[in-house]
Amino acid sequence: MNVLAVDDSPTIREMVRVALVEGVESVVTATDAEDALGLIDRQRFDIVITDYNMPGMNGIELVEVLRSRVEYRHVPILMLTTESDDELKREGRRAGCTGWIVKPFDPARLLSVVKKLGG
Repeated sequence: MNVLAVDDSPTIREMVRVALVEGVESVVTATDAEDALGLIDRQRFDIVITDYNMPGMNGIELVEVLRSRVEYRHVPILMLTTESDDELKREGRRAGCTGWIVKPFDPARLLSVVKKLGG
């Protein structure tokens, strides 16, 4: 299973990578949505994990772009963010988010969710 983790925080990217390194084939990180879209053009990912608050395009906008691509219509996409507002979560679901995890996150729970979604 190949995972793409998108977050503008180097610390969070590393925490996600460390949380998943033992349970997935690879974890590739991107610094923002633009970086992520460049990676997606070159490599196929089985799961995408993205932050909401990033410079430029936010996480929900990234989800909308991904869902508009045939090859990402059914790929699980998790929002990993400090945002916990119910209306924002509803907006995320409408955009196509598979799940929503609020930071700070439990590394074991993140790995469990990723494994469950990755089949």
